[in-house]
Amino acid sequence: MNIELVINSTRDGVEIALLHDKTLVELHREHANQEYAVGDLYLGKVRKVLPSLNAAFVDVGYERDAFLHYLDLGPQFSSLKLYTRRILTGKQESADLADFKNLPDIDKGGKIKDEVSSSQQILVQVAKEPISAKGPRLTSEITIPGRYIVLVPFSNKISMSQRITNEAERTRLRRLMQSIKPPNFGVIVRTVAENKGAAELHADLEEQVTRWTKLYENLKSNKKVPAKVLGELAKTNALLRDILNPNFSAIYCNDESVAGEVKHYLRTIAPEKEAVVKYMKSNDLFDAFSIHKQIKSIFGKQVNLKSGAYLIIEHTEAMHVIDVNSGGRKGGVKNQEENALATNLECAKEIARILRLRDMGGIICIDFIDMSDKANQKQLYEALKEAMKDDKARHNILPPSRFGVVEITRQRVREVTNIKTHEKCPSCDGKGVVEAPILFTDTLENNLRFVSDEGKHKALTLLVHPMVEAYLTKGWWFKTIIGKWNKQFSMKITLEANSSLQFLEYHMYDSNMEEITI
Repeated sequence: MNIELVINSTRDGVEIALLHDKTLVELHREHANQEYAVGDLYLGKVRKVLPSLNAAFVDVGYERDAFLHYLDLGPQFSSLKLYTRRILTGKQESADLADFKNLPDIDKGGKIKDEVSSSQQILVQVAKEPISAKGPRLTSEITIPGRYIVLVPFSNKISMSQRITNEAERTRLRRLMQSIKPPNFGVIVRTVAENKGAAELHADLEEQVTRWTKLYENLKSNKKVPAKVLGELAKTNALLRDILNPNFSAIYCNDESVAGEVKHYLRTIAPEKEAVVKYMKSNDLFDAFSIHKQIKSIFGKQVNLKSGAYLIIEHTEAMHVIDVNSGGRKGGVKNQEENALATNLECAKEIARILRLRDMGGIICIDFIDMSDKANQKQLYEALKEAMKDDKARHNILPPSRFGVVEITRQRVREVTNIKTHEKCPSCDGKGVVEAPILFTDTLENNLRFVSDEGKHKALTLLVHPMVEAYLTKGWWFKTIIGKWNKQFSMKITLEANSSLQFLEYHMYDSNMEEITI
């Protein structure tokens, strides 16, 4: 399988697309000002303890208080609490835990009021990003993930990924970790560590210990609460850490600084893959790779498949509902049962892709086409499990019910990705009254005249839809509309096209690429 990563830097942040044989399977967006990402560590302040919920609300700086349940404190919470207090009072002289004496584990069935109190300062990690009207979900079971291992402070346990099935390899990795891990630190060995050498695993372990030391230093020098004391890796590097494998054929970037960061990160985790990073000079890589088209086709309420079948996807506060329809499917099958099976199997693969792309979590109910044959129902169930085996989010799939409905629960750690695929009428702005499209160029010209009269800008960039760009550049340069505007307003006007814009949507940017608002 050909696996490519497209990292598209925009004015608002970074967009990341994972392609399998040119097909979009994962989409991530990292906004320039994004905070409260999964994995970030905060020194928070307990605002309220709720014994009835066995939970507490913690102020980590978000507009809404974050939620911390007793079960998310972790067995070593007493040790973490003592360690944090010693740092804040200056009694903990180093990040090393070799001489730190752990306290007994807290009771699994205990009460939160016995462990935390109002106004207490507490070290927490974001387990779920803010979703809808809810604040972040927190945990005090601190983990620091790396490429091959996950570092767990205040523990001496060595855990192994269940996907490493070779018993000899499990024994080798356990013995190796036991010999190199620092005292009072536990380790979770990830799947990608299988068959890796001691040098690679030790280097990854050292990197996570360094991050733990940085956490200690940030806590020690921190003067305010709440405060972010250790951030997760940038999403680009975190994604590379989690998905990089020998099948990667190329990583495309349109920002030289991002390409440099990716190369630097690859040198630390997989030096042999550094050559796959390729810089492409493009304003929008998603246009160059036709990713915008794939996004528009899969994020709507109705998702059409090549065979003619289609899915209807509805989202409620409690769950997601997916309805499978055969539509005008052509396949040359002889009877309804065969047609239903063929359609269901095709849709099962597409649904698995949609769940990853949209990052849909919680309860998902899928109404497949009814099949009377039990063997066909079992085949569908196995096909859906196979299609979702590469999904890194924890999930559970139930067999089809007597009504043909398959229920799935999928881990939800961030807001469901929502991209509008239906656009408001650009001529009437949704009002139902259409103005003459020819007047659009007059609007542009008036706004350019206003910017020119201000005298602040000698050059600007005009971002428009590709069809508008084609209209403005039609003909010989000095006879084109954009050419006339350059001469008329004595400004260098650079035209850029972006297919993600609505038809008559446009934006103007100055020489520093800051948007000009009128």
